[in-house]
Amino acid sequence: QGQVVESGGGLVQPGGSLRLSCAASTSILSINAMSWYRQAPGKVRELVANISRDDTTHYADSVKGRFTISRDNAKNTVYLQMNNLKPVDTSVYYCAVRQFNGITFWGQGTQVTVSS
Repeated sequence: QGQVVESGGGLVQPGGSLRLSCAASTSILSINAMSWYRQAPGKVRELVANISRDDTTHYADSVKGRFTISRDNAKNTVYLQMNNLKPVDTSVYYCAVRQFNGITFWGQGTQVTVSS
């Protein structure tokens, strides 16, 4: 069964940077889109960034200009470079990997805390 594992979360001061990684197991074939979502306590999970197979990207307005999503298809891996982090970015960040047939695999989440 396919597995998705995130890493790279942690505690950072406002203005700092973090890089999240998400590796999908090689058993997950025909990957189309790879995405990052986040969910803060008491809030709905929201899309942060998405990258399709052809490297087309989409960002939430709140992170445009600060976050960059990229992927390495050979490694089934997607990254999220987060710069100029703000306290409002504090959330659990989830990776989602969607196959061309629409099946989506989710990771367990990684905590990002932005605080002084």
